[in-house]
Amino acid sequence: MSKTTKTSLVFLALFILATIYLSTRITLVTCEVCITFHGTTTCRKGASGTKEAAMQSAVTSACSDMAGGMTETIACERTEPDRTTCKP
Repeated sequence: MSKTTKTSLVFLALFILATIYLSTRITLVTCEVCITFHGTTTCRKGASGTKEAAMQSAVTSACSDMAGGMTETIACERTEPDRTTCKP
């Protein structure tokens, strides 16, 4: 094997290992958020490395089911959740 091939294989192996490592350690916090918007209540879970990011993920997921269009989505995401539960 040439030096370029060996270098490419080492780089590819390191890249794959880094991707696996970062993918398995990112979920540190899981949150469930319940939101009422236009009379409909939806609860969704979100997971991320921080509590704030996990809550935002759950809110975005819940609002995607209830809101129609960008204006309603923004309004829904700004609505105060009825209930939030987060676990490390």
